[in-house]
Formats: sequence, C-alpha cells, structure tokens
Amino acid sequence: MENKDRGHDRRLVLWLSLAQLITWGSVFYTFALLLEPVERELGLTRAQSSLAFSLALLAEGVFAYPVGRWIDRGHERAVMTAGSLLVAVALGAHAFIRSVEGFYAVWFVLGAALAATLYTPVFAVVTRRFPQDFRRAIITMTFLGGLASSVFIPLSAWLISALGWRDALLVLAAVHLLVCAPLHAVCLRGAPAARLAKATGGHSPATLLRSAPFLLIGVFVVGMMAITAAIPPHLISLLRESGLHEAWVIAIPATIGVMQVLGRLLLYFFEHRFDLHVANRLIPLLIPLALAALIAGAASPAAGIAFVVLYGLGNGMLTIVKGTAIAQYVNREHVASLNGALGLPQAIARAIAPLLLGLLWSREVGYRWGLAVLLVVGIVAALALVLAQKRSLLPR
Repeated sequence: MENKDRGHDRRLVLWLSLAQLITWGSVFYTFALLLEPVERELGLTRAQSSLAFSLALLAEGVFAYPVGRWIDRGHERAVMTAGSLLVAVALGAHAFIRSVEGFYAVWFVLGAALAATLYTPVFAVVTRRFPQDFRRAIITMTFLGGLASSVFIPLSAWLISALGWRDALLVLAAVHLLVCAPLHAVCLRGAPAARLAKATGGHSPATLLRSAPFLLIGVFVVGMMAITAAIPPHLISLLRESGLHEAWVIAIPATIGVMQVLGRLLLYFFEHRFDLHVANRLIPLLIPLALAALIAGAASPAAGIAFVVLYGLGNGMLTIVKGTAIAQYVNREHVASLNGALGLPQAIARAIAPLLLGLLWSREVGYRWGLAVLLVVGIVAALALVLAQKRSLLPR
C-alpha cells in the first residue's frame, strides 16, 4: 500500500491494529490465565512460573534493536510476518510442553517474536510509511490495542475452561497462523526503501545513538517505564495500606484502564487544536502529579480519584508520546533502530522497578519513600523530554 503524503491509510492502520489486538491479547494478557493450570501440571511455584514472563520481556528487549535495523532497511513485511509465524509456532509448542525447561524456552521464543510484532515495530512501520501523519495512526493503534485485555481475557478464559489450556493454546496459535501472519504478509507490501545517511542529513544510526536528543529521550522513556511498571503490582497493597475502604481499593485500579482509553480518545479528537509540542511537554507531568496525589492524600477517597484521573489519562497518552518522541525530535528514517535500541533498557527497568519499590517498603512508613523516589524519577523524566525538544535534530 502506497504512502499517502496528506494522511495515513486508515484501512492499513485498522488491519494492523487488529493484528496488534490479537497479539497483545493472546500472548501478553493470556499469560496470567495460564499460570495456575501450568503450575498445577508442572508442579511449579508462582515465582518459578513468573520467571517465564520475565524471560519473555528480556528476550523482547534483546531482539528489539536488530528487529529495528531490519525494518529500517525496508524488511518490515518479512519481519512482522515472520514474527507472527513465530508466535504461532511458539504457542503451538507451548501446548506440548512437559517440563519447566520447555516452559521457559517457549516464553523466551515468544518474547523474541513479540519484538517483531508489538508496538515498537508497528509504530516504526507507520512512521516510515506516513511521515506526515504517523501520530494519528499510532493513536488509533493504541486505542484498539488497549481493548486487547477486554477482548482476550474473557475469550482466553473461556477457551481454557472449555478446551483445557493445551487445546486453547492450539486455537490461539491457529489465529496467528490464519489471521496475523496473512495480514502482515498482504498489508505490508511495498515498504519504503531504506535511505542512505547522506540523504538524511548525514546522520547514521551510530551517530544518532550518541546524540543528546536521543540520550535525553532514553532517560524519559526508561524513567517513565520504571514508574508504570512499578505501580501496578503494588497498587492494591498500597491502597489498602493507606486506609481506604475496600470498595475504593478495588474500584481505583479497575478504573485506570477506562481512563487510559479516554486519554487516547481525547488525543485523537482534540490534539489538532493544540500545539503538539506543548502537549508532549504537559502529558508526562500527569504521572508525577498522580504520584504526588497519592503521597499527599493518604486515606482520602478524593486523592484516590485524583490519582485515577491523572495516572489513567497520563499513562494512556504517554504511550503515544513515547512512541513518537524519536520520530519527532531525533530522526524518522532510522526510527525503528533507535526505538529498538531502547528496548533492552526498558526491559531492565520493567523487570527491576517493581522489585525496588518492594525493597523501599517498610512497616514504619509503608510505600511513602518508594513513591517519593518514583516522583523524583517522573520529574526528571519529564524534564528530559523538554530538554530533548530544545536540542531536537528535526525542524519544528
């Protein structure tokens, strides 16, 4: 499908969004539903089973950069089609595992496949194809991708209940084989060719990786990833510890997903009325403001509501800001490689941040010190993006 100078190809974006919904839902969100049946059958502890997902995140980070380099060289169709086929093979193999080693192996392979199929590669694809309208294409994708848990948690749960977890995995593998792989193979024909460094202002990927805007965006992206990874696993305990009524403890986390979708809808319908770069500066500030509300509000339901609104809206829109920052302030021709280079640091932050928040907890002060550290990280990350804007390598 050819590039459209005045806008993105909505049909292409919708088809790619469908593949995103399936991949996020059938792999990322289905893992939680597999834990208990796999643990029972293989005799694993929760820590042992959880390690499989950590291996997947590590593999995704390790393979993000080479995947990005292949996409920048014009191989996006082969990369994303092969990634979907690999997901199908790994899910199929998962149905036949009999050992913990096999369990870990399939999730490592799934992590490598996710590096070629989730947001980072597909954001690069639409940025390369629609350089004048990639942001709206990305907003559409994140909105539809945000529905993955709503669709696949009940669907996968029903499949596991009706067929057993092994046959359920075979069904999910078939969906990737028959839907996602063909979608990528058909829709991603005619990829833009790679451009030489001379044609892009003399900036090679190696030069760009050392540039101030890229390094500052790296601080922004990794810092925000640490916060958004640390909060969810501790949120219920944190809210209970603050003295909130149990109804609020359950309602606050349940509402965050709705607010994330609302944030993306607000961006889609209203961002053209505001200066894009001002919006990029303001959106990340919602995260430290949400943390400040939690720290200051103690057992107040009003503080809980403020946290839900600020964190939910902020996290929903932050996905778009993080996904487009490289293309807006560093380089668009090597966007896949540059975003891929941040894959491993993000994976490390995502793995370590929840542990560090737990280590900072104490009986005397609870999570207060941990939240204070996250607040500082959020402020530093938001300021890093502002500095990246000022040092931008692209005209504004």
